Formats: sequence, structure tokens, C-alpha cells
Amino acid sequence: MTFEINSLDELNSAAAYLAEITKKHPIITFDAQMGAGKTTLISKICETLHIDEHCSSPTYAIYNEYYSPSAGAIYHFDCYRLKSTGEALDAGIEEILDSGNICFIEWPEKIKKLLPNNYVEVVIKLNNHQRIITVTV
Repeated sequence: MTFEINSLDELNSAAAYLAEITKKHPIITFDAQMGAGKTTLISKICETLHIDEHCSSPTYAIYNEYYSPSAGAIYHFDCYRLKSTGEALDAGIEEILDSGNICFIEWPEKIKKLLPNNYVEVVIKLNNHQRIITVTV
């Protein structure tokens, strides 16, 4: 599925689609260059899942945990600063990935070896002021 996004208001359809996917595929990776809108899209998905708190990039904490009344615990990872899979393991990522809870992962290439086979991949590409969001299940 591909979404062509020209404004923040147009993110709602992509967010709703991804929120629905989490019911069968709770692990979703987000691949895009810095500033392409990974965290913005994740925040919109969290809003769709009825998370009341502000969702921000967990760059320094490695992950943030949110709670959704409809979906339970949701983990938002930013693996940008990880230097090794060992650091990810020390942070407890393997247990969280195995928990069955929803996991949104930015910079997934840093932990590729730890990802299960059945994750959903979201790629965001910039095309002038437009974002092209491609979802592969």
C-alpha cells in the first residue's frame, strides 16, 4: 500500500491503516532519512490508537512506552544512537519484541538481526514537499 502525503491532515489515512495492521502484525519498522516524518507518523498512529500522552522521539532513552486503552502497551524505539545489537539487548529490546505488544521502530537497520520474520516495513521517501509512504506487509 502506498500513500502520497501532501499535508499533515493527509496522514490520517496512513495512520488508520497502520493502526489496523497492528492487530495482526504488532511490529512495524520505519525507514526514512532524518527529518522525513517517522516520529510524526508514529505520533499520528498513537493518536489513532487513543493514546492521550504526547508521543516524542525516544532518541536518548532508546524507547518510550505508551498505553492505549484499546491496544495496551505500545513501545516506540529510536535505534539511531545504538552502536551495537549488544546495546539493544542490554536495553531489553528482545523481550519487548517477543512480548506481543505493538512496537514501532525507527532506524531498524541497527537491530535487523533481532527482528522477527513477520514485521511490517514502512518506508518514507521525500519528493519535494510530498512524502511517499510505502507499507509492506
